[in-house]
Amino acid sequence: MNKYELAVVVNAKLEDEERAAVVDNVKALIERFGGTVTNVDDWGKKRLAYEIQKMKEAFYYFVTFESDSECPNEVEKRIRIMEPVIRYLCVKSEAE
Repeated sequence: MNKYELAVVVNAKLEDEERAAVVDNVKALIERFGGTVTNVDDWGKKRLAYEIQKMKEAFYYFVTFESDSECPNEVEKRIRIMEPVIRYLCVKSEAE
């Protein structure tokens, strides 16, 4: 099992319940493809470095999970089409 970190930037105009649903969907996708979520870190609302889709702020979430090498590809395919997600990035963590 490899360790991965997934950064998800979510639209700031969403209500609390909708943002929670987006994070739950991401966790469900990871578990659906054989991964195990170890931590979800909510960084809250932050100012974007540059304007994206006429938005200047967004909510940042960092999801740490363990899975085989196929899971991140499948998760990224699904996150790409999620409308509330502005940006995402999945990277493999260094072995400790």
